[in-house]
Amino acid sequence: MDFVGVEFQTLDTTGTVWPERQRFLLSRGLPVSEYDAGSAKAFGMNWKMTAKTTLVQLHHKIETFEGISRHLVLVVQDRFLDYMRREFNFGHVQTARLGDPMHIHAYGLRPGDGGLRLDFRERVSTDTSGISACLGLQVSPTVELVEIIRLLEARISDRTVLTI
Repeated sequence: MDFVGVEFQTLDTTGTVWPERQRFLLSRGLPVSEYDAGSAKAFGMNWKMTAKTTLVQLHHKIETFEGISRHLVLVVQDRFLDYMRREFNFGHVQTARLGDPMHIHAYGLRPGDGGLRLDFRERVSTDTSGISACLGLQVSPTVELVEIIRLLEARISDRTVLTI
């Protein structure tokens, strides 16, 4: 059996949509609290938190997919991919290559006949090292262990070595 993992990423919001909801209901003639409808509290997309969470989750998952020679596909909105390119190290994430385990498919929301429609925009790919680089991680766990051992050994002296 063969398979591919597919993950759809939605965006997180920040703030509250409640005042906007109340204003909408008021505009439709429904009774709502004037206080709630008059609130200036804002809301919006929490691009940064969504991107960080997504990349960290991919970092944990892609090593498994790469280890079993399978692909993981992340499906995102084109604007979200653009954001990640601006805010993270995405210079190495290029046009999709078949051998890469991590693929990102970006779709845009475009006006169409009778409403809006999803249009495929682009496909890019990378591997485990590439996802690490996106996050700005400079070292592998093995190198980290070597560094930890080096630091510990530097602190060991005749006075601190356990002798029995």
